[in-house]
Amino acid sequence: MDKQPIRVLHVVTYMGRGGLETMIMNYYRHMDRSQVQFDFLVHREFRADYDDEIESLGGRIYRLPQLIPWSGSYKKALNQFFADHPEYRIVHVHQDCISSVILRAAKQRGVPVRIAHSHNSNQDKNLKYPIKLYYRRQIPMFATHLFACGNDAGAWMFRGAPFQVLNNAIDAKKYRYDPVQAKQIREELGLPADSFVIGHVGRFALQKNHEFLTDIFAEVQKRKADARLLLVGDGSLRSEIESKVNSLGLSEKAIFAGVRSDVPALLQAMDVFVFPSMYEGLPVTMIEAQAAGLPCFISDKVPLECKITDLVTQIPLQASAEQWAEQILAAQNPERKDTYNEMVAAGFDIVENAKWLQDFYLKQWKDKE
Repeated sequence: MDKQPIRVLHVVTYMGRGGLETMIMNYYRHMDRSQVQFDFLVHREFRADYDDEIESLGGRIYRLPQLIPWSGSYKKALNQFFADHPEYRIVHVHQDCISSVILRAAKQRGVPVRIAHSHNSNQDKNLKYPIKLYYRRQIPMFATHLFACGNDAGAWMFRGAPFQVLNNAIDAKKYRYDPVQAKQIREELGLPADSFVIGHVGRFALQKNHEFLTDIFAEVQKRKADARLLLVGDGSLRSEIESKVNSLGLSEKAIFAGVRSDVPALLQAMDVFVFPSMYEGLPVTMIEAQAAGLPCFISDKVPLECKITDLVTQIPLQASAEQWAEQILAAQNPERKDTYNEMVAAGFDIVENAKWLQDFYLKQWKDKE
């Protein structure tokens, strides 16, 4: 019989088109799946954006109830899962502070390789419940390996324990600026060819700070009537932001593109990328935007580790919307830069990163035989 690939279990909330999910898929697509296969343990019943692709690549998707760490019924279901699936010897968990709940169950069931992966930093003022801090402290007790998207994310999550940075790498070639594609996408979206397009990619959640982004755009509009706002993504706060845009009289100037599978093409249609998040790890979207040659404006709550090129300007989050608008408008009509070589040199192209992760999984599996 042909040798079967090792199977690595990734534990997530669900596989929508968010940053960490996109990062996982970037790595998954570039695995040699004859050697390493990804499976997914998710915590929602509905099918999500990447589910079809996962299954087409040979991945399996298992479903548990919503992760409530103090729920006896949840813990019972989690323990039963690991009892029913002793084949998993590598579990890679992406559940933020409460990753320790999964890691503990995996340890109790004898899973030898247990990875906790941090995707965010600077959340201390944004944690919903102090109990999350309790679960965060337990992560190093139950994990055998600690990964983070950047140094800030690792320092925040693991509190001094040693960790490995795994870059939020992308297929950089897909993002190189193409003026023909830019023109086509603008026509598709109804964007005037000479308009100044402010872009953002991210879910509509408090962390991403769309409310302030809307204020910034309103100030840009006062100074430049042909400005447009292109928002890519979806989420619980989308209707609230749509209402705010309408109340400001800007509904005809803003496009809510929703969840899209063609983010590399959409980035071509933008002139600048604005990212005023309240906290981040090392966001995939910032890597993508720089790969597309876009001037990027980020808050000082986004780690400067994401500054791979000279296209990134950091602005204090407490600065006014007017101050943000002035700096953004100063970036009008720049010559679009080809950053491919910079992305590769900085270690953010997916090919080498995926090879490192694949070799890591294979080594850990072999060592635990």
